[in-house]
Amino acid sequence: MSLAKFVPTQGIHNLRDYGGWPVAGGGAVKTGLLYRSGQHVAATDADLAAVEALDIRTVIDLRGVGERERNPCRRTAGWDGSVVAFEGETTSSPPHMDVDESTTTANFARQRMMAVYIRMPRNPAMTEMFGRYFRALDSRDGASLVHCFAGKDRTGVAATLLLHVLGVSEEDQRAEFLLTNAAPTLSVLRDQSVPMIEQRLGRTLDEAAIRALLEVHEDYLDTFMAEVAQDHGSLDAYLASAIGVDDAMRTRLQQRFVA
Repeated sequence: MSLAKFVPTQGIHNLRDYGGWPVAGGGAVKTGLLYRSGQHVAATDADLAAVEALDIRTVIDLRGVGERERNPCRRTAGWDGSVVAFEGETTSSPPHMDVDESTTTANFARQRMMAVYIRMPRNPAMTEMFGRYFRALDSRDGASLVHCFAGKDRTGVAATLLLHVLGVSEEDQRAEFLLTNAAPTLSVLRDQSVPMIEQRLGRTLDEAAIRALLEVHEDYLDTFMAEVAQDHGSLDAYLASAIGVDDAMRTRLQQRFVA
């Protein structure tokens, strides 16, 4: 999948269209309707103009109240769309910043990230937000944007779940998840994250640890899927029983987002 999926930005990390993937039986996920990114707290005026051109009508913000208060997103003046967000905390800290004094090497950093993906399918707030994400896509017209702090973990799982429902192959779901690592804006996330992490730890992180925290890896998603399978038997059962994606919603979403 081409890097053309990325929208050029200066202060928003990982803004891209996650449509375009082929689906089983023919056709593909529509483009121009489904966008994902990190937070927009550092968006430049040029970034806001680029976002405005996408005509996004719904924003699903997977961050909790504390994250939103510390990092208020910039929006275009006069934007009259809707923001879907949780009234409490969705996590104790942004997933890639869930670190402690042991986070000094890539190995430990990866273990911390694994813990994020173990917790995510059992986190009631995230379960609720994944449900709101699907209900928003099912009920609201126009383009949408889903984002969290970094636009890679909570957002990456949300995008994966939707692509699965739309009939995208597991191979392409993973390709979309991993495309984050090709984002040309890693420096944006680095500037927003690394100084705070190092301040909390009281030491400098090595480059391998930074990469483990700020990128995504296949085994992160594998871990999420394994936990889902353990608790629910299958991803489809999880989507139906925990998230609320029944057969009727699945059909409506496919009709809306597949061409």
